[in-house]
Amino acid sequence: MLRPILIISSLAFAAAAHAAEAGKVIFAAGAVQVADKAGAEGTPVQEGELLTTGKDGFLYVKTIDNGLFILRPNTRARIVAYHVDRKNPANTRIKLELISGVARSKSGEAVKLARQNFRFNTPVAAIGVRGTDFTVYTDQETSRVSVLTGGVVVSGFAGNCNPEGGGPCEGAASRELFAGQRGQLLQVKRGDTAPQLLQASGNGPDQVSPPRADEPVAVKTGTSSGTGAAAPILDARKGDTLEKLVSQGSAQQQPQPQPQPPAPPPPVDTVVTPPLPPPVVIAPQPDPVPPPVVVEPTPPLPLPPEKQLVWGRWQGIAAAPATLDLEEQLGSENTKVAVRRNYALFLTPGAEYVVPERGSVGFDLKSGEAYVYTADGASPKQASITNGKLNVDFGARSFRTSFDLGTSAGETFNMVAEGDVGKNGRLFGNESWRAPTNMTVDGQLSKENGGAAAYIFERRLDADRIVNGATFWGAQK
Repeated sequence: MLRPILIISSLAFAAAAHAAEAGKVIFAAGAVQVADKAGAEGTPVQEGELLTTGKDGFLYVKTIDNGLFILRPNTRARIVAYHVDRKNPANTRIKLELISGVARSKSGEAVKLARQNFRFNTPVAAIGVRGTDFTVYTDQETSRVSVLTGGVVVSGFAGNCNPEGGGPCEGAASRELFAGQRGQLLQVKRGDTAPQLLQASGNGPDQVSPPRADEPVAVKTGTSSGTGAAAPILDARKGDTLEKLVSQGSAQQQPQPQPQPPAPPPPVDTVVTPPLPPPVVIAPQPDPVPPPVVVEPTPPLPLPPEKQLVWGRWQGIAAAPATLDLEEQLGSENTKVAVRRNYALFLTPGAEYVVPERGSVGFDLKSGEAYVYTADGASPKQASITNGKLNVDFGARSFRTSFDLGTSAGETFNMVAEGDVGKNGRLFGNESWRAPTNMTVDGQLSKENGGAAAYIFERRLDADRIVNGATFWGAQK
């Protein structure tokens, strides 16, 4: 029996030796534990350590990339892994776990550069981020997620989505929630594969366990390259006291108005004024005839511009930087059409697209991009897109598209999708298992430049590989 014990001890020692510092406590109140020691300001938090708060406990942890992990009362959680590779963000691995209670996670700088490698687990759900500040409540049967800024993608544990995995679980059963969907939350119950979108009615994380008055407020930023979390104001009453003192000081320094002496009476005029001459009588003159009024026609109001398609990859991959700022788009007046894995599609404000009642149109492929992801977590490989075709039948309200996808290994896959066209030009692809469709498609038509279209696609190539990308099309003249 000695050999197995030695092996287990060696493994435990190796795990402890490789545990790294994930962050530091910047505020603690009430009953708080970090592993086997009392939590206090400045206490380092190592990977894998259990964080616990009592019925009056609050714990604020600042992560090594300037993010925030906040635990509210009666909460148990841990930072499972926090490996940051600043030179190669593709190697960053971050995983948080909420066992029970309420916790808030505000993404740090490393998370924003490697969102595909971030995972927040509860006992029943996996949560990925879109560059985000969000709050979670969970017990052993139910989890609820609300978003303060950015967005999340949530999935129940089923199929290829399991607690041991890393990164977001994205697929047909996953659901997204963004900060713009005010008053809504995603709920996952044990055994559910797809989360439910619900109106918050006293059961949201902030209602179950409200934040302290000094918890940092969520600030919507216009860029995804911010400097991380702001330091919390640890005494909310200091600002009020200072304001009162300034107000009182200003009132004391304000000079009081002095009473003014009464104005002297006007002097008596002693000068004798001579009598006025008699008035001169002028004969009445006829009224002049006004010139005719010329009414200029009112110029017609200018027509609103056509809505433009905005698309791109919001996540950097290896040496290829991001081509779209997702947080900036979510904070603008643009309308989100679709976000799938690393690609997003938006519409600018403008005239609504109205689908014709009849006719059809063909589109030429103008540009596109795709990457192949493997289950082993290796850096994604770029793929080529050729021989693109897109045809829309307005009378049938349907579309069909296809192209050839070439991998870096020299393989070629014929990608095909059919689906419906909404009245506002949305493209809804059929399920990928409905032949001949073999990929998921979310897209939009636009009248810009005489007609355009764009869509995001995804397909599982085999048991170990998934391809994700986007295409942009121009109407054939």
